[in-house]
Amino acid sequence: MDFNTKLQNLMQANNSLLCIGLDPDPEKLPTTLSGSPDPFFDFNQAIVDATADLVCAYKPNSAFYEAHGAAGVQSLKNITDYIRTKYPEIPIILDFKRGDIGNTNNKYAQYAFEYLGVDAITIQPYQGHEAVQSYLDYKDKGVFILCRTSNDGAGEFQDLEVDGKKLYEVVAANVTNHWNASGNCGLVVGATSPDELAKVRNIVGDVMNILVPGIGAQGGDIEATIKAGKNSTGGGMLINSARDILYASPAEDFADAARHRAKLTVEDINKYRS
Repeated sequence: MDFNTKLQNLMQANNSLLCIGLDPDPEKLPTTLSGSPDPFFDFNQAIVDATADLVCAYKPNSAFYEAHGAAGVQSLKNITDYIRTKYPEIPIILDFKRGDIGNTNNKYAQYAFEYLGVDAITIQPYQGHEAVQSYLDYKDKGVFILCRTSNDGAGEFQDLEVDGKKLYEVVAANVTNHWNASGNCGLVVGATSPDELAKVRNIVGDVMNILVPGIGAQGGDIEATIKAGKNSTGGGMLINSARDILYASPAEDFADAARHRAKLTVEDINKYRS
């Protein structure tokens, strides 16, 4: 089953646009996990088991694992294997943000799609279409291209004008018109920029999915985000939240607290989808 079909099926089954970022921070993990040989996996497993019926996807950020060397990469592999085995209906998006010349991208793609077995990745577009073709050739996988990000300094380059348009608008148009031959492209647009999100939705039309980080701890407004980015059916978006859900409680009840926060977030999102 290709990524888009898998995603749409779960969006409908769970009535959810919520994507939870699996970004474990050792300084924030509950002390009850301190003796575990793989605390990242134990933490992630508890979060996944508590929220599997509330999400449309999970999104581990590779940096949170790579920072801990081989053990961290193994933890990432362990949780992707666990989700694929126990919850095969749930898409996994690797927040990767890689980008290089084509032969290097071949290896990044092989690592993400074949070794980890994820369903989609995030990448950056700076090297252009020719270089990212390595990812697009995996036609059953999703490829989310950075477009307008949620960080404070995003406008330094993304808002530069190119022939009367902002650079992020050029990226959105190129991905829509020239990169998406297999229908497996999406875009990343931050929730902290609802006006830009609305412009991107207008450029890409109804079909393309937009991955939207920045609600919760980063301060993005859910109502403004949904109204700006939803398609005509009230979907077409994956609203990512990580810290706000993962660390809803520092105590032993962290998984129950995460479920409660995730449920409230889904209800909040769904209020504005109609």
